[in-house]
Amino acid sequence: MLDLLSATFRVREHFCGRRVHLHMLINAKSGLCPEDCHYCSQSRISTAEIERYPMVSMERLLAGARAAKEARCRRYCIVISTRGATRREIEFVARAVRKIRAEVDIACCCSMGLISEEKARALYEAGVEQYNHNLNTSEHYYPQICTTHTYQDRLETLMGARSAGLKLCSGAIFGQGESQEDIIDIALALRELEPQSIPVNFLFAIKGTPFEGIKRDLSPYDCLRILCLIRLLNPRQEVRLSAAREIYLRSLQPLAFYAANSVFVSGYLTEPGQNYQETWRMIEDMGFELEEHAESEAACEGEECS
Repeated sequence: MLDLLSATFRVREHFCGRRVHLHMLINAKSGLCPEDCHYCSQSRISTAEIERYPMVSMERLLAGARAAKEARCRRYCIVISTRGATRREIEFVARAVRKIRAEVDIACCCSMGLISEEKARALYEAGVEQYNHNLNTSEHYYPQICTTHTYQDRLETLMGARSAGLKLCSGAIFGQGESQEDIIDIALALRELEPQSIPVNFLFAIKGTPFEGIKRDLSPYDCLRILCLIRLLNPRQEVRLSAAREIYLRSLQPLAFYAANSVFVSGYLTEPGQNYQETWRMIEDMGFELEEHAESEAACEGEECS
């Protein structure tokens, strides 16, 4: 493991230096999704005890952006539970993003389900930087985690967002019962897709979801190997420690920064997470540099490296 981490860090440092970016999200519309994604507490088949509410107010979106800025985050992600955002929802979020960019000055990402290129362009024109839509697992295993839309539906949304001018944020959830071959397949698919950001999530086996009883069979070493695989296949990308990192990596979590150069802080939609102050300390204790702005983003895309 030490040899693998050392080799991975050489790649990470070459392309991305020792910088780490923080990201925070807001669950802007909760528990009202008609899809049946088996991992999700907000799906129509979930009985999880979560808050359920329609789109939050403009003031709440602005307050969330200010909280992200205070936490020294580089990007603020607006997420809604939906199969695909309506035109009214797109227009509302677009207005919110314009206000956030003007009043808070923080980059924005959106995750609003399956959308058309036209809707994606409206977000892009409002100043949205990235669109998040995870592939979640391999194409082969996808029918085991969702039956109300397909892996291809997700790819088409990502292609439409890219055509509209948006950068892509797309990753996977590991620990859903997938095989080793599925892990390799999704890692290769993400390499082919070339998203700017790759969130590496691990499964929250939430009570009330179809996956509540799934066996947690990924050890901290397994999770580190997955992170190294993603980094080595995607040397220039922003690889982000995401959902359930605290649970799966446990005491080895700081070592993940030898592969990852980004991290979500202060919660994941309906589940809590490590607060940003603790994350600051972990980054600093490992000798990494917290980067709040995007001036050096080109370095992680290889533009300053030969």
